Amino acid sequence: MIDLDSYHELLETLLRNKTRSFLTGFGVFWGVFMLVALMGGGAGMKEMLSNNFEGFATNSAIIWAQPTTKPYHGFRKGRMWTLSTSDIQRLQEQVPQIDVVSPMLNKWGVQAVNGDNKFNANVKGLLPNYAKVETPKLYYGRYINDMDIAQQRKVCVIGKRVYKTLFPQGGDPCGQLVRLDSVYYTVIGVDYSTGNMSVNGTADESVAIPLSLMQRAFNRGDEIEMIAITARPGTTINDITPRIREVIARAHHVDPADEKSVMVFNTEVLFGMMDNLFDGVDLLIWLVGIGTLLAGAIGVSNIMMVTVKERTTEIGIRRAIGATPRVILTQIISESILLTAVAGMTGILFAVMILQMMELGFTEDGIVQSHFQVTFWIAVGAAALLAALGVLAGLAPAARAMAIKPVDAMREE
Repeated sequence: MIDLDSYHELLETLLRNKTRSFLTGFGVFWGVFMLVALMGGGAGMKEMLSNNFEGFATNSAIIWAQPTTKPYHGFRKGRMWTLSTSDIQRLQEQVPQIDVVSPMLNKWGVQAVNGDNKFNANVKGLLPNYAKVETPKLYYGRYINDMDIAQQRKVCVIGKRVYKTLFPQGGDPCGQLVRLDSVYYTVIGVDYSTGNMSVNGTADESVAIPLSLMQRAFNRGDEIEMIAITARPGTTINDITPRIREVIARAHHVDPADEKSVMVFNTEVLFGMMDNLFDGVDLLIWLVGIGTLLAGAIGVSNIMMVTVKERTTEIGIRRAIGATPRVILTQIISESILLTAVAGMTGILFAVMILQMMELGFTEDGIVQSHFQVTFWIAVGAAALLAALGVLAGLAPAARAMAIKPVDAMREE
């Protein structure tokens, strides 16, 4: 700790060298600003990308049928085939590593009507367990349940854009009717999911109805367009993909080796790529930020070396009248810490202000979509790093000051 007189002396010293102090302080300020701004901006960008996959299971896969590319069991290649409801039971019984099996039907461009309001929606026929694959973000009401499936209830869950178009006045639409083509459905929920990682279209432009009802209302029979699955804990999709293809392919007289015919989209690979991308961005942010900070610290060290050289006579005289090396060391390092701390804290505050302005630009309906900010502990860590850099920057100048002898100082005078 330093007393009040020493503190005033520090300020006078820095003011005497205000040009050098400003340039050095700006280097530290810029380094801290870059580090905090990059970390906050990186966190915001990471959240923006993560929002695109919000609610989607990371251990999932989507299965669908494509024309065959190989002849098999007397059938020529290029044969069209479809998944069926029987494949659900086959996968559940023959691939025990699967946790959830959720089939799906889909119809694009269905006109949803409420009064004079219309919206060309994407209708999805789903089971309740699809919520374990793509978790809905219900703003009103509830999701499809087992009773809706068993009784083939004419109910629906509408997406955010569908809701805002059909019900521009706002409010809870549950219990009101929406017409899809010529059939009326009762709204039971509003899904506010905004992620872009959706199967057969985004959730905000979709209308979900019970699968059994869609099979009957749209005359789809036993047909299934896609099957979404999730793996049990400890099992990866890659481990069970060959078995999934084999079970489905043999039931439909398709060559199990025909990978292009039984398509299995593994979302684990996609999420793994995103994790690697985030790790790379974090590493780049730290390299750039710390590199800039070190450059600022070197600048502090250089200005303190020049200051010590200019004050050789003063330091020598102080040594001659009784100042100990510890006093000289404390003074030089304190000057370094003060210069670094003032510039660094200013950089942190300015970076937080800029990040707050960026955050306001990503606000929708009063809700912040991406948080461009650093945590409290990151700010504390940055402050601690500043203090450490201030001490390191002052060590070499302090050693030089301690080595000055009174005789040499008088001779230089």
